[in-house]
Amino acid sequence: MASTCEVGLISMVQKICFVIFLLLNTAIVLGNFITVLTVMTSRSLGSPMYFFLSSLSFVEICYSSTTAPKLISDLLAERKAISLWGCMSQVFFIHFFAGTEMFLLTVMAYDRYVAICNPLNYATIMNRQVCAFLVGVAGTGAFVHSSAQILLIFRLPFCGPNMIDHYFCDVLPLLKLACSDTFLIGLLMVANGGTLSVVSFLVLLVSYAVILLHLRTQSSEGRRKALSTCGSHIAVVTLFFGPCLFIYLRPSTILPVDKVVAVFYTVITPLLNPVIYSLRNAEMKKARLTPHLGETQFPKGSLP
Repeated sequence: MASTCEVGLISMVQKICFVIFLLLNTAIVLGNFITVLTVMTSRSLGSPMYFFLSSLSFVEICYSSTTAPKLISDLLAERKAISLWGCMSQVFFIHFFAGTEMFLLTVMAYDRYVAICNPLNYATIMNRQVCAFLVGVAGTGAFVHSSAQILLIFRLPFCGPNMIDHYFCDVLPLLKLACSDTFLIGLLMVANGGTLSVVSFLVLLVSYAVILLHLRTQSSEGRRKALSTCGSHIAVVTLFFGPCLFIYLRPSTILPVDKVVAVFYTVITPLLNPVIYSLRNAEMKKARLTPHLGETQFPKGSLP
């Protein structure tokens, strides 16, 4: 009887989680899609900052879609399974989109640095070609990072039982399945993921330290506007990099809290990004209320 009750309780909890994560994933897709659509259809959001924001929102949709659908379907499935190629694909795309997001956040910090510290040359430096190039570099860097992780995983021999204690395939859970010494490969994987996280985070810290020092010479109105824009970005950076550094900047060990932490950078951050940028950005809120259809144009001058 106790066993039957436990099974019934687990089933009920899984159904509740199914509804919660289904609603969260729907909110992620809709919120970020609205951000992309708003930027694309509003003439007032034609600056590079919003171009990068729409790119970030698109990446967030793709990023959450690599883990959320499988997680949601598994909550109602009796047998939770994934093929080897499905698992490898999930690892690749998780690291590809996460790496792209890291690079995009770094690019957005550079954009704010140029806009605040060199406003007269901002339109010249951050023209359309440069912005497209920077987004391309972000994707290329993420592809190299993700490919390196996959190549290291393919060197591992898996002898079974092939069961991972996680809700998606990732490098650290897969290391635990290998039936050989994984110290060196684990070190290389942590160096790859950890280095990317640390370098990107340090560049972000330096950028905002320089911006804050420069703001001391600005007027109170200019300082308020710049801090409002940068505040949104810093909040997103903290939400994303905090959990990533916790997971990937340590030896290849798995902690019970890892699954909870992973929810932050795979679900919570993509969910909160459009909320944070909309609530702290008057131009975004105004554009959503009164959109102007047409092609967006990059600014010909002045600070966005």
